[in-house]
Amino acid sequence: MNTKNLFFALLASMTALTATAQETYQDTKLIGNDLNGTARYVGMGGAMEALGADISTMTSNPAGTGFFSRTQVSVTGGLVWQNGVESHSVSGGHKTNASFDQIGIVAPLKINGKPCLNVGFNYHKSRNFDQILTASGALSMASQNKLSAIKYDKVGEWGWNAIDANYKKILEKTDDQGKKYMDYYNGQAFDFGQYQHGYIGVYDFNISGAVSNSFYLGVTAGLHDVNYRSSSTYFEQLEQNTNGASAERLKIDGTGVDVKVGAIFLPIDGSPFRVGLYINSPVFYDLKLRGDAGSGFVQYSGNLSDNNSSAYIRNYCNYEYKIYTPWKFGVSLGHTVGSYLALGATYEYSDYGSIDNRVIDGTYYDPWYGDAYDTSSSSDDVMNAHTERTLKGVHTLKLGAEFKPLPTLALRAGYNWISAVFDENGFRDGSLESPGSGYATSTDYTNWKATNRFTLGLGFQASKNINLDLAYQYSHTNGDFYPFMSYYGDTNPENNCIVRATKVSHDRNQVMATLSYRF
Repeated sequence: MNTKNLFFALLASMTALTATAQETYQDTKLIGNDLNGTARYVGMGGAMEALGADISTMTSNPAGTGFFSRTQVSVTGGLVWQNGVESHSVSGGHKTNASFDQIGIVAPLKINGKPCLNVGFNYHKSRNFDQILTASGALSMASQNKLSAIKYDKVGEWGWNAIDANYKKILEKTDDQGKKYMDYYNGQAFDFGQYQHGYIGVYDFNISGAVSNSFYLGVTAGLHDVNYRSSSTYFEQLEQNTNGASAERLKIDGTGVDVKVGAIFLPIDGSPFRVGLYINSPVFYDLKLRGDAGSGFVQYSGNLSDNNSSAYIRNYCNYEYKIYTPWKFGVSLGHTVGSYLALGATYEYSDYGSIDNRVIDGTYYDPWYGDAYDTSSSSDDVMNAHTERTLKGVHTLKLGAEFKPLPTLALRAGYNWISAVFDENGFRDGSLESPGSGYATSTDYTNWKATNRFTLGLGFQASKNINLDLAYQYSHTNGDFYPFMSYYGDTNPENNCIVRATKVSHDRNQVMATLSYRF
């Protein structure tokens, strides 16, 4: 067995116990929404916030369910798969995964036989984390352990994390004068592999209705269920016939709540043209992260530590925290031509830089039951300042069309674009004096660029009460991957630890089917 495989086998035997903390790059996993819901909604690129009459609109513009005149139940599922990767490229990774995406109901409440108010419930998967990410590149004298050695010399100025602590235990030495210092190995090349999976499930409770023939209002309260899992391995080819590696296992669980308010109005009475407006409050998350970090070296010859040719160490931690996501604002236009054509366009904006990372700073202990309860939290000003510098205001554009050549057949197409979340010069700052950096169990980050999604859909009216909808979605995102942040010391290359970006991409395909029943 080669050294790389041997080391990874040892790291894979670790049991995931515990975690990192809130941090800018982790935050973005909880904020962005996938294009998901009913197959009709997805097939039209999600551009239905003014058109309404689809259960999935309650997750963005709650007024959209106000157009239902009959009770409708729908359920959605399908497959998600990734292009350009192999399932065996990352341990435990699955290229293709089944997905249960949506189930919901909207029911009109009637007085004297006339609808007066619509109530609805919908579950949908706002995030599907399934992703295999691999990257390889050159290291010109830079390495993960060298960065830790640089931080070792800056104790009191820079923050310290689990990876740094691992390397310190292996590489800390004492000179002839009794002064401690940290040795390091320069890097030559790296390989990285990560498998993310899990989801955020959202349970929405909706009330909507017509204020008049030309004005509709709606409110949705949402409960968010976070289930995020990640495992990664990082391998470095180092100088002195040495290989180094680190591994992380990460788990995020928690819940969040939010409120959405929306309206749809007809500027001209009787016109098929509609305008939708909506506001989504922050999602107020209570979260717990658990993970561990393992680091070590294997040396073909020579002494690494106490005349041993290998050294391994593991560190782990637990952390509970809160995140308040940014507000989201949206405007949408919708137009129908007879009963055979529907057109929709939606624009959304959310300032990702305004994410509020919060530290729990108050706890009440119940001596009778032995339970502890969070009583207060405060903003992590250091991490929030980094978030504001690193993340940008995010623009989302949705376009969609539905054409019915027959009363029982619908053809759909859509386009969905999300601007880049990260500043092109952004980086994961492991030197911050913040819990988010201090409890980190990894150093890698990716500056993902704009996301482009293309959708197609079909709708079949099987009977008076039953509809079957199908949709296909292709999503593409490019990114710049870094195994760790760079350090620019001075003009002497020996004192720098600079790593260049490695180009990566994420290509995802999704097929889904929705079965709806009206009564």
